[in-house]
Amino acid sequence: MKKHTVKITVNGKEHQSEIDARTLLTHFLRDHLNITSTNIGCDTSQCGACTVLVNGESVKSCTQLAVQMDGAEITTAANDQISDIEVIKRNFHESHGLQCGYCTPGMVMSSHELLKQNSNPSDDEIRDALHGNICRCTGYHNIIEAVKKSAAEIREGAAS
Repeated sequence: MKKHTVKITVNGKEHQSEIDARTLLTHFLRDHLNITSTNIGCDTSQCGACTVLVNGESVKSCTQLAVQMDGAEITTAANDQISDIEVIKRNFHESHGLQCGYCTPGMVMSSHELLKQNSNPSDDEIRDALHGNICRCTGYHNIIEAVKKSAAEIREGAAS
């Protein structure tokens, strides 16, 4: 099978790799770059555990071919250089929004995109933004609290 060369920036670091055309972005991140925060939940794009940001917009990486990402900037939940992502991750932990934790990376990335667009979302707006992310532990209350707490902290940080 023919290999393709791609250059993709992931969490601020550029990577050049030779990959098969059929390599999914989620497999590229996990298997080629060893970034295991991007989880594979359902392989059908329903659960959202594989959600990452591509050029700032959330996408389900199990539905994207890595060759399509040539030249793109990918941000995952493992990115520790964006303080807002760290705030969201900490609040998921402190608000007990982690539960089993499998869906958390996707929830964090969808929450990050929401808070970039809306710094003070309502509960309904948070539910709407996270509707593509499924928590099989069924505890959405604590997840919504984590996002609201993160929004307040990020607003405070932006104001100071």
